[in-house]
Amino acid sequence: MKKTFLKNKSIRSFLDFFARVSISAIFISAIPGKINDFERTVEYISSKGIPDQISSILLVGAIICLILGSGFLIFGENQKIGTVFLLLFLIPTTIIFHLFPFHQRAVFMNLGLIGGLIITAIREPK
Repeated sequence: MKKTFLKNKSIRSFLDFFARVSISAIFISAIPGKINDFERTVEYISSKGIPDQISSILLVGAIICLILGSGFLIFGENQKIGTVFLLLFLIPTTIIFHLFPFHQRAVFMNLGLIGGLIITAIREPK
């Protein structure tokens, strides 16, 4: 029987980890800006027609989703929990900030991330 590159368990394990870190990187990079510029981010959310009080709550929720989602996706035994947190952040964010007005590049980049997260969520670990 011929052994292929992707049948090697250690290589598959490394690639799986690398893929999860790669997907998480964009979410992890967003965390410091949301924390350090909290008030400005609340103002931006409010500019989309969401009341200030709710904007603050949504931002705290977004930060929590980003932290927990990235952590669970990279290090969690059940990465599906991480994908749920990240999808809870990404789907509403895409709808609220990029559909009206339509920001083509942002929408398609987010759709790519959503697709990657869905693949991660439905795959069977080997």
